[in-house]
Amino acid sequence: MKFVRFLMKNAALANVPKHIDHFSKFSPSPLSMKQFLDFGSTNACEKTSFAFLRQELPVRLSNIMKELNLLPDRLLTTPSVQLVQRWYIQSFMEILDFLDKSPDDHSVLDSFVESLETIRNRHNDVVPTMAQGVIEYKDAFGQDPVTSQNIQYFLDRFYMSRISIRMLINQHTLIFNGNTNPAHPNTIGCIDSLCDVTEVIRDAFESAKMLCEQYYLGAPELELREMNCNLLSFPFSANNVRDPIQISYVPSHLYHMLFELFKNAMRATIETNEFSNNLPPIRVMLALGGEDLSIKVMDRGGGVPLRKIETLFSYMYSTAPRPDFGDNQRAPLAGFGYGLPISRLYARYFQGDLQLYSMEGHGTDAVIHMKALSTDSVERLPVFNKTALKHYKVNLEADDWCVPSKEPLDLAIYRVAK
Repeated sequence: MKFVRFLMKNAALANVPKHIDHFSKFSPSPLSMKQFLDFGSTNACEKTSFAFLRQELPVRLSNIMKELNLLPDRLLTTPSVQLVQRWYIQSFMEILDFLDKSPDDHSVLDSFVESLETIRNRHNDVVPTMAQGVIEYKDAFGQDPVTSQNIQYFLDRFYMSRISIRMLINQHTLIFNGNTNPAHPNTIGCIDSLCDVTEVIRDAFESAKMLCEQYYLGAPELELREMNCNLLSFPFSANNVRDPIQISYVPSHLYHMLFELFKNAMRATIETNEFSNNLPPIRVMLALGGEDLSIKVMDRGGGVPLRKIETLFSYMYSTAPRPDFGDNQRAPLAGFGYGLPISRLYARYFQGDLQLYSMEGHGTDAVIHMKALSTDSVERLPVFNKTALKHYKVNLEADDWCVPSKEPLDLAIYRVAK
């Protein structure tokens, strides 16, 4: 019997490339925040969700798996990247098992939820494991501009795809197999239809402050101001009586972004002002307009040069100490320098953005932009097509702008004899 199962498994593995090719021909179907909410609140039909996910998840997985195969061979052969590939193939196969099963069978629906939870847990360490693969590649082969550009392009899309897949899995498992949270009655799955942005800001700040105090024995304070143009009001302190600024959003996504920005702002503030008796506060401006909700985090941590801004979002560049892996130790995310690039992906996932504006010698302003309307908050999903394919075939051509020389040009050698 074990031998029969072994043969069946090998036969299934042999057909994986064919299935990936089939599903990658379809484009993912992006959902809006409103669609997520409407489905969960009024049409929460487990059969419908099952029928959608057993088709949509293979499409999203196969699209990004096709791109994974376009990475440099020397990167694909690293142990960490091979491990990630095995995870994706296994999860892909497990979902395909449900294609020919009936949604009218309750045991099938229960088994589907269990499989989704298993897949989600299996992929918990995808980000640090892939990051370790990049480190293995850099240590063995170094880096060049073309490869770095390709890896940056791929990882942005790969991690965005991962965010979207976990979003679908979380919505299904939380709605059909989760418990309601009495503290947040407006939560549908992992979305809070009345997310109190100020509350999330304060939670993220307090968590970052606690961490900062453990390392530095002190932390800057928070100054928070709000503006809600929909109330035709003027800016006022968040300590005063107010109507809360609320939007439909995923609180955990917002918390992740803010926690990362507060950590960076606190570290810069303390290290820049270590000889000062009074630490300058971290100021936050929260503004809700007709289309956008924006959060600006302002510090006086000395800032960074303009030329370094883009490197802060690079997966191939990190100033953080390299993490130390143990045989039985989970790969730590901190230390890879992925906090900012991943946070920007969370912002962009629902059509927002995260931008940095720095004044070297003074400080940095970080701005999170989010869509104020649930109808505008639509998933931003990568799709494998000819346009994507071209990005992996690009050669770095000569720039049509002059490259500044590090040393002044010695014109004496060009002097014309009289």
